[in-house]
Amino acid sequence: MTNASFPSPVHDRGGWPNAGPIDQTNHQLDDWEYLAEGISGALAAKGVRCTDESRRAMESLPPDVYESLKYYERWAAGAEIILIEKGILTREEIDGKMAELDKRWS
Repeated sequence: MTNASFPSPVHDRGGWPNAGPIDQTNHQLDDWEYLAEGISGALAAKGVRCTDESRRAMESLPPDVYESLKYYERWAAGAEIILIEKGILTREEIDGKMAELDKRWS
């Protein structure tokens, strides 16, 4: 139920006015998108996360962040949230590795 005291979450797309149709055409995934899906699968296989946890993590993103991310970017953000919540990695470790990779690939 949606009302002023319980607004529809950003990920709930049903019935958005002027939203237009959803693009359901197939497209070639980029390498990083395959990697994001692979990491998600590996985390599930190791019992680190389940589908409900991943969905909850992605849906916890602020609406402006959620809207700015592509589909697999949301998967990566959700995995990051879960890894930090469970104490497997810290925000500093992730940010440090990202800075290292950015420097190497720039």
